Amino acid sequence: MAIDAATVRKVARLARIATPEERLEPLAQELNGIMAWIEQLAEVDTDGCEPLTSVVAAGLPLREDVVTMGGDPARVTSNAPKSVNNFFVVPKVVE
Repeated sequence: MAIDAATVRKVARLARIATPEERLEPLAQELNGIMAWIEQLAEVDTDGCEPLTSVVAAGLPLREDVVTMGGDPARVTSNAPKSVNNFFVVPKVVE
């Protein structure tokens, strides 16, 4: 799939990216290079390879899942700008 200057112009217009006319052909060549590289990657034999979600094998620290009676609501709302009966008071956002 060859990308020409007209395609770059069209994509730039759709993406609302201002691209000077003299940059269209170099961008088309650069995109063709990227597409060639992607086609080269498709030739790699990946049979038997497990898909990765991350290149770093690290797990998240987990805490024990314990049911509690909750915190101290008076302490939680103590820094609130406004609270009533241990509930946060916020301005109405939907009329």
